[in-house]
Amino acid sequence: MRLAAYVYTGWHPIPERDASFHEGFTEWELVRSCRARFGGHGQPRVPMLGAYDDRDPVEVGRRLNLALGHGIGAFVYGVFWCRGKRVFEQALNEGYLGSDEGSTAPFALMWANRMPRRVLPVRRSEAAVIDPARRVPSDVEDFVAFITMLAEDYFQRPNYIRVGGAVYLSIFDSTFFIKELGVAAAREAVSAARERLREMAGLELHLAAVEPNAAYIGEVASIGFDSVTHYVFLPDWKGPSLQDYREMAVRREGEWSGFGARSGLPYMPSVAPGWDASPRGADFGKTRPDRYPWSPVITGEHPEHFQEHLSSALAFPSSLEDPLVFVASLNEWSEGHYLEPDDRFGLGWLEAVARARTD
Repeated sequence: MRLAAYVYTGWHPIPERDASFHEGFTEWELVRSCRARFGGHGQPRVPMLGAYDDRDPVEVGRRLNLALGHGIGAFVYGVFWCRGKRVFEQALNEGYLGSDEGSTAPFALMWANRMPRRVLPVRRSEAAVIDPARRVPSDVEDFVAFITMLAEDYFQRPNYIRVGGAVYLSIFDSTFFIKELGVAAAREAVSAARERLREMAGLELHLAAVEPNAAYIGEVASIGFDSVTHYVFLPDWKGPSLQDYREMAVRREGEWSGFGARSGLPYMPSVAPGWDASPRGADFGKTRPDRYPWSPVITGEHPEHFQEHLSSALAFPSSLEDPLVFVASLNEWSEGHYLEPDDRFGLGWLEAVARARTD
């Protein structure tokens, strides 16, 4: 079973955020400034290797080398695309592919079909969870153009991940993609993109739907998706504000098979070492809103509990020839799920990965 870690690409400045915040802004400011908001709250999260610019191949290579040495076999980079506009692509192009490690280590892509937030930390509890300006419109022509760009820049690289011989791509907000296009147009878009990929590169596509909702999970197979998976699948988003890690991990493990059954497609699990998006939301004290980024905080997280959860994912049966198991994530520090060393557990998260690989 191959183990792939998701990678967030938002750790370098971009003009859009310079304009919204100040020149040079990155989310490291949120990570550094967050403080504990209840007894035992594990904030701030402090990276043991320090903050870094994810365009820097040397610093990225240090972290990749640690991950590879502890059993992570591949990396799934989020890629932002909105009708030809890209942001944060330098983390992949310069930091990952420009590093000695990333030039050869297996990688794949997930379409992060939203644009980055322009207000952080979020201060308005009544604001939409996803501002309409962040939505990424698409249609058949646009999706084909997107796949064409990926094929030209990434799919034909020798270290690009394949599942069953087909290049792997996932869509982060698969529900929005289907809802916006409609089932018929989504089917046409996937079919046209597959044909374009065959014509230009002789490649087949393995397309994964990330967390399609109840209204569309029964449609993903007919649209042309090949599998179903998750990004972060740990908290109960509508549950209590504090949730125990082990309790939620066991609950989620019991739900994995249902996604395959409802979709009619293979399911590939994704596990997370924790969840705490507190750095992304202003401190409202006891009147804390019940929505993202004030969503439930996972408590009691520990490398030993993460190892148990990951071992279950690695043992999960699959009908795919060469399935993946995902970890969310390598470096989502501002949401509290990361494998990179921190000041609480040192290399503990990565050591948990290594132990799970030998269970």
